[in-house]
Amino acid sequence: MMREFRRARRRAVPKPVPVFDLMTEQVIGRLGNLSESGMLLVATEPVVDDALYQLRFHLQDERGQDQPIDVGAHLVWSAAANTPGQAFAGLRFLTIDREPLERLRQWVNAGPEAE
Repeated sequence: MMREFRRARRRAVPKPVPVFDLMTEQVIGRLGNLSESGMLLVATEPVVDDALYQLRFHLQDERGQDQPIDVGAHLVWSAAANTPGQAFAGLRFLTIDREPLERLRQWVNAGPEAE
């Protein structure tokens, strides 16, 4: 059995969280899983390998309030999903402000690790 090693802990996203492309102001998909250094996007719009994106998604804080997280991200890979019109895309975060990064860390560490 092959074991996968990741640099950062990842957390599965338990409910649909839309991801917005800030350049087009359109939803381009939803979060699949998330770490402090990147994310799996379930894309519902076409994505371009090796492209740079400005994205926004919201995570709930400890009071249940949605908090925006803005990131600059590099699309590292993509693959067609079994559902027509969808693709899986792996993005690595390039930029994220300190406060949202801390909220993201807390959110990732508060839940079960993604498989």
